[in-house]
Amino acid sequence: MSLLLEMFTYPFILRAFAVGILVSLCAALLGVPLVLKRYSMIGDGLSHVSFGALAVAVACGFAPLAFSVPVVVASAFLLLRIAEHSRIGADAAIAVLSASALAIGIVVTSLTTGMTTDVDSYMFGSILAMSRGDVALSVTLAAAVLALFYHRLFAVTFDESFSRATGVKVGAYHSLLALLTALTVVLGMRMMGAMLISSLIIFPALSAMRIFKSFRAVVVCAGALSVVCFCTGLIASYLLSTPVGASVVLCNLLVFLLCCLAGRR
Repeated sequence: MSLLLEMFTYPFILRAFAVGILVSLCAALLGVPLVLKRYSMIGDGLSHVSFGALAVAVACGFAPLAFSVPVVVASAFLLLRIAEHSRIGADAAIAVLSASALAIGIVVTSLTTGMTTDVDSYMFGSILAMSRGDVALSVTLAAAVLALFYHRLFAVTFDESFSRATGVKVGAYHSLLALLTALTVVLGMRMMGAMLISSLIIFPALSAMRIFKSFRAVVVCAGALSVVCFCTGLIASYLLSTPVGASVVLCNLLVFLLCCLAGRR
């Protein structure tokens, strides 16, 4: 108990809680339509793109976030365009872009600075990387995600043709979804790492779908599960001295298995 109370005396832990809760909430809410539209691996693909961009930024001496955010946003729009207007499937496009960006990042890192502390923290995550700027950015991101009109997003997710017929700007909603997903991935990978950030998008949505059937119930449940799993994982990480990202993923995995059992009953 004393360790638990001591945990909340450190400013970097409080920043990690603030950023992590907001990013987890955003990832879960965005993850529901992404999973339903079979774009669930876009988080993994964009995280690899972000790692490649960050490796180039570190090698060239650029500001990591200022360089990686435009690259990841452009990649998200590119994946969206490929999925909608190309014979290449969304999963194949994500795999090609993901592997290419990861290879570029590894080659650039090996030829220049090597695996520095900055690159390592983005690859595997670090709660020490959280700053006040990250907190402000996560608050803005959460506000933007929560401001989405979910009744329109529901229509766009399940019946695009009907949505277009009723005057809904489907392309605009797809672009907004891609933009917010890209920002969530870039911000979240500082804590979770490029290898694990996609779990925040996939696990809560899948867990909620095992229990509920309505879109609204799944969205609310996914958001709640994501926040609870992150807080539990961060506390376990501090008490057991384990990596934050891996601890959060294992909490999500446990909840997913419990939801599968509950869903069968």
